Amino acid sequence: MPRPLWVGAISFGLVTIPVKVLSATQDHSIHFRQVHLADMGRVRTKKVCELDEKALSQDEIGKGFERPGGETVPITDEELDQMPLPTAKAIEIVAFVDADSIDPIRIGDSYYLATDGQVAAKPYTLLRRALERSDKVAIAKFAWHDRERLGLLRVRQEAIVLHAMRWPDEIRSPESLAPRTVELDEGEIERAVQLADTMALDSITGFRDTYRDALEELLTTKSEGKEPTKPAGGEVREQGKVVDLMAALNASVAAAKQGRGEDEEGDATVHRMLPSNRATAKKTALAKKSTAPKDGTKKNTQAKKTPAGSKRTARKRSAS
Repeated sequence: MPRPLWVGAISFGLVTIPVKVLSATQDHSIHFRQVHLADMGRVRTKKVCELDEKALSQDEIGKGFERPGGETVPITDEELDQMPLPTAKAIEIVAFVDADSIDPIRIGDSYYLATDGQVAAKPYTLLRRALERSDKVAIAKFAWHDRERLGLLRVRQEAIVLHAMRWPDEIRSPESLAPRTVELDEGEIERAVQLADTMALDSITGFRDTYRDALEELLTTKSEGKEPTKPAGGEVREQGKVVDLMAALNASVAAAKQGRGEDEEGDATVHRMLPSNRATAKKTALAKKSTAPKDGTKKNTQAKKTPAGSKRTARKRSAS
């Protein structure tokens, strides 16, 4: 079990639940060190005062707040400890809301809440059952790193999870990022919905970090004194200008169905969207060869008809 990050209690009305906060996630990223290439000696970062260029020890370093005018106001740990923080050792539940009412952009890091002692078992189970039966999540206030935070409590399997949340004023408005108003053909919208349905999954547990797998293999090869081979990376898509949105949707649906082993329906038309090159031409030739009928009969040309959405889009361009 990981080391507790915080020890306190959940305040649930008049019910107190002693808990320990444990990290709910693990960092599996591969981290590198800065080294001196000549002898592989580790390069460390020194804390240096920018005025006298003197390297400082930890007991010489304090906190300071820089005001807009450039003046720095010193602040001590004792002064911060005297600040009113009623939730310093408590996760105080203040409301219960529907989970769908929470904007995901406000949810931050996640932590497990574990019982701290046998006395916490019954009230912990009581809160978990209440959350399950009400089908709601709890909103709570708690102190973290010398500041009051907002949190969300929900149930995951047999445990209660605490999600740190951002305050409303910490979320930037996306108003200035909205694109200009455009007209969409109903056929384009329907095709986009079909693409979403084709790509739908019941679970995302099967995804893996393939980059980390390849990096681990590279490091293992080098540590064994072997010469690494160039990994077979994914195909890098050449960026081209998409001139036909419906064609892009048709091609995407066809690719998604092919990935699932399904046959594309006759009303789907696949157009070339990217600039041609030797690699693309070779793949196209191989694809045509693999799909050619073995009995020598001609292919059904019904699938090559232009969809209605493409015709309407073409007429709009001609009118403009």
